[in-house]
Parts: sequence; C-alpha cells; structure tokens
Amino acid sequence: MENSKQKLKSSMKARHVIMLSLGGAIGAGLFAGSSNAIQASGPAVMLAYLLAGIILYVVMYGAGQIILHQKETTVGLAGLIAPYVGKRFAHFTDWVYWSLWMAAMVAESVAIAQFLGVWLPQVPSWVFVLIVAIITLGLNLYSVRVFAETEYWLAWAKIMVILILIVVGLYLVAVQVFHLGFSEGLGQMNKYGGFMPNGMKGVFNAMLIVIYSYGGSELIALTVSEVENPKKAIPKAIRGVIMRIFSFYVIPMFIFVELYSWKFLSSTQKSPFVLIFEKLGIPGAALIVNFVIILALFSVINSAVYATSRSVYSRAKDSKGIMGKTLGQLSSKRVPVPAIIFCSGMLFIGAILSFIFKDNLFVYLAGSISYTILIVWIMLLISAIIFYFKTGTGGWFIKTVSIFTLLVLLIISYKVVVSNPWGISVFALVVCVLSLLSYREKAVSEVS
Repeated sequence: MENSKQKLKSSMKARHVIMLSLGGAIGAGLFAGSSNAIQASGPAVMLAYLLAGIILYVVMYGAGQIILHQKETTVGLAGLIAPYVGKRFAHFTDWVYWSLWMAAMVAESVAIAQFLGVWLPQVPSWVFVLIVAIITLGLNLYSVRVFAETEYWLAWAKIMVILILIVVGLYLVAVQVFHLGFSEGLGQMNKYGGFMPNGMKGVFNAMLIVIYSYGGSELIALTVSEVENPKKAIPKAIRGVIMRIFSFYVIPMFIFVELYSWKFLSSTQKSPFVLIFEKLGIPGAALIVNFVIILALFSVINSAVYATSRSVYSRAKDSKGIMGKTLGQLSSKRVPVPAIIFCSGMLFIGAILSFIFKDNLFVYLAGSISYTILIVWIMLLISAIIFYFKTGTGGWFIKTVSIFTLLVLLIISYKVVVSNPWGISVFALVVCVLSLLSYREKAVSEVS
C-alpha cells in the first residue's frame, strides 16, 4: 500500500469537482455547434439532449455506486473498473480516455488561436497556441487547488452567460406568448414539419452530436483520488452535474427553437447565443460570445491536461520501466509533474502537426472523439452492471435500466460507425487496438 506522501493530494472539494466536470462538458459545442444537432432533428433536439442526459446519468450513477463501495480510493478510470472487467480492459479504457482528451486538447487549442485571430489577425496562430500551452502548464504544475480554483471560475463564467441567456430567452418567449396567445406563442417550434420533422432517425442522428457535447462529465470519476471525502463528494457532484447539464442544454434548446425556426438555426453561421442577445438589442453581442467561447475552449483544455495527466500517472505509477517510473513520480506538493509536462508537451507536438497537415489532422481527431467517448461510457456501464450483480447492490429496476442503456449505447456506436467516413473509423480502430495491445502484465501492478 502507498503511504500518504506517495498518493495524489486530496485537496479538491465537491464544488471543484462539479465545476471541473462542467468545464469539460460545456464547451464550444453548446455556444457555437448546437446548430448541427438542431439541423439533424429539428425541435426534437430537446428530446435528443434529454435522452442523452438520461444515458449519462445511468452511466455516472453506476460509477458513483462503485466509488461508494470501494475500500480505498484509486487513481484513474482503470482503478474503478479493473475489479469488474479485468486489468487489460481497465488499461485499455485509461488509454482510450487519454487519447480522447489529447485529441480534444489539440483541436481546441488551435480553435482558440482561430478565435483570437479574429481580433489579432497579424499574430501567427502558433503564438496563441504557445501562450495557451504555457498558461495551462503553469496552472496544472503549481498545485491541484490552484488548478481547481481556476477551472471553478472559468466554468462560472460560462455558466453566468448561459444563465443570462436563459433569463433573457424566457423573457422573449413570454413576450411572444403575450402577443400571439398561449397556443400559437408556444407552437412556433412546430412550424416546418412539426416537433419531429425527421422522425426518430433524426433524434438518433442528433444524439451522436449530443453525446460528443456531453463528453467530459466522466471527469467526476477521475477526481476520486484528489477530492476530500470522495464517498460523500462524488455522488453529490454526480447529481449536481447531471441537473446542471440538463438545464444548461435542454432549456437553451427550447428557447432557440421557439424564437427562431429550426430551419433558420440549422443554416445560419451565427451562434444561437449571438442571435438571442442581438434580438434583445445588446451591443457587441458577437464580441461577447466570441470571448466566452475562448474561455470555454481554454476551460476544456485545462480539464484535458488534468484528465490526460492523471490517466498517464495511473498507468505509470507502478511501472517497472524507466519511462513509467519517471511519469509515475509526484512532486513535493503531490502533483504528477512529469505526467503533466508529458501531456502538455503533446499539445505542442499537436500544434506542429496541425501546421504540417492543416485541417486534415483535426478532421480525424474530432471524428475519433465520438468513438472514444462511447467506448469509455460503455466500459463504465459494463463495470457497473457487473458490480450490481456481483455485489447484489441495486434492485431489479436499476439493473434493467442499466442493461437497456447499454443496448442503446451499442446501437448508437453502430450509428457512429456507419455515419463516419471510413478513414476516421480506421483511425479510431488503430487507437483502440494500440491501447489494448499496449498492456503488459509485468509492467502494470495489481489494481486493488
């Protein structure tokens, strides 16, 4: 057993965990990319977000139950699922999760450069990427508490904008109802084909986008070794995050499709957030939303460095090799400094690759993210189901719901395969195969 000085420092509180997860889950997808989901399903996009939210809750509830019944806290997702799916698949999940966040981190760092380039077109993109990398590295290296506080306030900035939009949007909806009457005022969304113009197929297609947007919520489970009183904080954080994600995604979607036709929203280049603020006559709405998107992207990158470094540390801390021993070290403040430097260094490499391969690299990276999110959710849910039956925890209802949810995730996975270009599917398959084959029994110790 490790002594306290060899363990990650437990310095995060429940509020930090909630905001860290929200920081990972509420990114540019909500502020700028929601039009893609609206295009796929029309007003039924609300149903897509609701169903995906229920799936997320079932997955995270299972992870929370495993954490509650752990005898001692573990590091990484592998520590949660190894007793139920075995060390090889636990190792596989950790590395797939690492690749997910690496892809997101590299892609969104370049996206920040593109948004900043609107204001400072004379500055090369690599300069912005370098600045972001240095700031992120510094925040993560200094201490877990400083990182958590920074992410806490970054997430709050995003949340405040969403709350303002909800208040403003509901006011505009109320004005619309007052002028048109209750039935017609609330029925604006049903124009152009009704509530579900593309049927359930459209809802499923939207869920492929929505699940990508929800990715990052599973960071809750990753913080178990660094949060104070995890058995109390983690279940509380899971409940809090799910309710907030539901509110911050579903309610804005209702406002968008009520105030603007879904046909218009699916074709306009403007963010729905910009449209709502412009409708109220707020000057500089585009600049405000642009700034918030930059904060949202930086917040995701900040969360990504945390997630990737902890995944690497969890796989390396008991390794016998030179590389593993180095990446498995902790600083005097019990922060995995080598792992953080390694993952941040990959950010610099990603920027160089983006310069060489242009947009093609990021098409493959972004496409592979939907695969990795689904794989991680499926592995967490399989572990939870085995846990329920192995320990006798949970009644027939939660077991039935969990099994049904697993089937739905498998169907969505099939939809991802048939809807993505074959090149992206091959790229994701290579990542998965390498993650699975990289496991070595002697290189990884027993996970209790």
